[in-house]
Amino acid sequence: MSCFLNELGIVCSLGSGHGELRGALWAADAPRGITVSEHCSPGRPLPLGWVRGPLPPVAGWPLEHRSRTNALAAQALAAIRTAVDAAIERFGPRRVAVIVGGSTAGVPEGEAAAAWRERHGDWPNDYNYRQQEMGSTSRFLAWILGVQGPAYTVSTACSSGPKAMASAARLLRAGVVDAVVTGGADALSRFTVAGFGSLGSLSAERSRPLSVHRDGLNLGEGAALFLMTREPGPVRLSGWGESSDAHHMSAPDPSGAGAKLAIGQALQRAGVAATAIDYVNLHGTGTPHNDAMESLAVAELLGREVAVSSTKPLTGHALGAAGAIEAGFAWLSLLDNPRGHLPGHWWDGEYDPAIAPLRVARPGERLGRPLRHVASNSFAFGGSNACLVLSEG
Repeated sequence: MSCFLNELGIVCSLGSGHGELRGALWAADAPRGITVSEHCSPGRPLPLGWVRGPLPPVAGWPLEHRSRTNALAAQALAAIRTAVDAAIERFGPRRVAVIVGGSTAGVPEGEAAAAWRERHGDWPNDYNYRQQEMGSTSRFLAWILGVQGPAYTVSTACSSGPKAMASAARLLRAGVVDAVVTGGADALSRFTVAGFGSLGSLSAERSRPLSVHRDGLNLGEGAALFLMTREPGPVRLSGWGESSDAHHMSAPDPSGAGAKLAIGQALQRAGVAATAIDYVNLHGTGTPHNDAMESLAVAELLGREVAVSSTKPLTGHALGAAGAIEAGFAWLSLLDNPRGHLPGHWWDGEYDPAIAPLRVARPGERLGRPLRHVASNSFAFGGSNACLVLSEG
């Protein structure tokens, strides 16, 4: 039974419209998206994937729903709202689910409230602890849409979005629901930036995945939401794989065993050979251990000739939303792309000779034909691994 990704709404540091995003992903002149800011790290300017511009106003929502993460989700939802409302009308609110990934919820609002309490001795009137509960965004989306099907959040750090999408597909295949709003959303916060900083994982420059000079990642934010149904659509979620390393709390298994298991499951479920994959969106954080592990896994499972790139130098690492955003880039690459434009890999061009060699997609590169199958990798803290295969509908 096939699950189709009928519609996509997305917002990230590259923009939100499909045309705007394709233009940024396929550009050959200069990288976009990243801006240097001290907003989340006073006294330490850092490259960040900020979402610039206005977001939907939160003031009219119940207090528990007022957060930047939910505003990002609302912006992504707005692009697909007509199709989602039609699905609710067609199937009924009890047959529509909301399954999203996330890791920060309302942490920025919690930070502001804690600062207020430190100054004034009590909590501000515009703060409610439910804003920062992990299930906040799924609860918010179910409320704003008026749906009554299952609504829950998957929180497995950087693999949250893909695992939420796999959960959505399982609900559809089991016949529990007929449509799912699925993807991920996360907002930047000082807490997150400080946490990654304490691990020594942040780069002071635009990240350089696969480079011999790579020295860490950039953080970002955003949201990507799909309408997933069993009804034929332009792109299929043809396969997914999930595994757990049980190796280390923050470092991946250097052998890539868990990553290879997830990739292999995704290929098997999709029913396609490794040689059929036209492009791989790497997890590609730019950290030494991740890139070494992932290059090994991709080379052994998908080969050294498939085109690969990391889009995190354009968006930053959007945490629980990252995998959903990158699945969105795969969706955009499969649809209305007759010349096979590939998302370019922006870096210094100096491949690390100590890691497995891969064929890096140059900015502006094209296959010369439409893409048929795209793989997207997400590898998280705690060894939580996920791989999605998206295919032409």
